[in-house]
Amino acid sequence: MDCRVVVEAAVPVYDVETADEAVRIAVSKTGEMLNPDLNYVEIDMGSRTSPSGEDLPPAFIAADEALVALELRMDVFNVDRDEHARRIARKEIGQRLRNIPLKVLSVEEIDEEETTKASSATDEDG
Repeated sequence: MDCRVVVEAAVPVYDVETADEAVRIAVSKTGEMLNPDLNYVEIDMGSRTSPSGEDLPPAFIAADEALVALELRMDVFNVDRDEHARRIARKEIGQRLRNIPLKVLSVEEIDEEETTKASSATDEDG
């Protein structure tokens, strides 16, 4: 079975003034750490909510330093079960993002049609 795993990462960023700046730097920093080995991992802004359910910006800033929530999406192929996909994603991403906390948010099975479309698009581009 093939799975799409979404992992949340808490990326520290230094010398920033705004949440937008912190997110841009965090995405760039994470991309540099993942490339070229894991260039197929998609990086998106994470979402945060307060205990009361209010939406918060993805970056928390204090004293010109920020902690940015990012979501890293990775497809894992030929796994036995969800737990196997979780371990593979955490290991692959964690090896490159040293000292960055990771948490698996979701694992969903990818249907064969979606996998076939993705591989044929890659073949056409490559």
